[in-house]
Amino acid sequence: MKRAICIGGSLIALAAAAGLGPSTAVRTLAAQGQPQAPKFEVDPLWPKPFPQKKAWILGSVTGVTVDAQDHIWVLHRGVDSLQTNEKGPALEPWASSCCFAAPQILEFDAAGTLLNSWDPKTGTGFGWPHDPAGIAVDDKGNVWVAGGLPTPSFAPPARGRGPAPAADAAGGGRGAAPAAPAGPPADAQVLKFDKTGKFVMQIGKAGATGDASSTTNLNRPGGVAVDSAANEVYVADGFGGHRVAVFDATTGAFKRSWGAYGEKPSDTDPGKYDPSAPPSKQFHTVSCVKIAKDGMVYVCDRQNDRIQVFQKDGKFVKEGFVSKTTTGDGSVWDVAFSPDQRILYVADGHDKTVYMLDRASLATLGRFGDGGRYPGLFYGVGSVGVDSKGNVYTGETYDGKRVQKFVKK
Repeated sequence: MKRAICIGGSLIALAAAAGLGPSTAVRTLAAQGQPQAPKFEVDPLWPKPFPQKKAWILGSVTGVTVDAQDHIWVLHRGVDSLQTNEKGPALEPWASSCCFAAPQILEFDAAGTLLNSWDPKTGTGFGWPHDPAGIAVDDKGNVWVAGGLPTPSFAPPARGRGPAPAADAAGGGRGAAPAAPAGPPADAQVLKFDKTGKFVMQIGKAGATGDASSTTNLNRPGGVAVDSAANEVYVADGFGGHRVAVFDATTGAFKRSWGAYGEKPSDTDPGKYDPSAPPSKQFHTVSCVKIAKDGMVYVCDRQNDRIQVFQKDGKFVKEGFVSKTTTGDGSVWDVAFSPDQRILYVADGHDKTVYMLDRASLATLGRFGDGGRYPGLFYGVGSVGVDSKGNVYTGETYDGKRVQKFVKK
């Protein structure tokens, strides 16, 4: 029982309005060199239930990635993101038999079977972030986690493409509101583990946020990507900083950094986003960084509603806007590539949808999903990954607290 997801392609819609049939529209796209937007069906039974004896539930999901073996890795905020009646066993007088927060890092196969899980909070020798953000797995199977989201309120943004509430418009992580005045030290670290959860290395540390010129400290990083061939790790730095920073993946030594348009990074306040104003010369919220197979580096400038593309040395190549009139906490939360690298998927947690872009031109081809709780719909979709067969996996933050699989048809 799979629920079909409707795909709306803007160019196809225009062709239909002009009286052209679907086949004509597809030929027009092909003539322009653009790929056709794929179609998907949601698998409502993915992943498989956790073992009953564990009574686990997911917290607010802040990272989804797919490794070279088509294993899906999920990162979530754990018990701190659960509502009171969800974490009964941990509370008095709420004690009950259900439910326990699942370990914060989980590994599934493509069928949805849980293969492995571990909870880094129980480890020593490193500082596990209070609010972990993106996750990546390198070619050697090492697992990287960024920690930098502002402490969340777990309240959703205003639905649709209009203004968000004032608290939401100030920024925040994948579904996070700005940090409260009191609380845990600001997350400002990236952690490296082997695939069994053994700690390997840490870059930066909580409570020691750095400025735009820092070579040792970070400022609320929102995502991470690994160039295994060059042995480099790229950090989206982030929700406090306004740069991409690159480090040696073995030693953690700083190598280079850049800001919007490849310029020298700056701590200048980018100001409130205005869709009608000229594009900002400053990153606003750098929520993700991803590296394509051809070496191009894609950066999510979330609250500026845009993707900027660079060479690995930081030279600016191009930019594209996604749902440019979206205000509040922005439209570009996370991105992922199709297996042939022609489609770029964009998770838009504010508008509750996943956009499909032509990677070459960054033109929007279509989208799937809308706001809602049923399978195939979204509540704060902030993470996206793609396997080798073109199936798409999404993670939902706020009280969405789930991952979904969309099977390519």
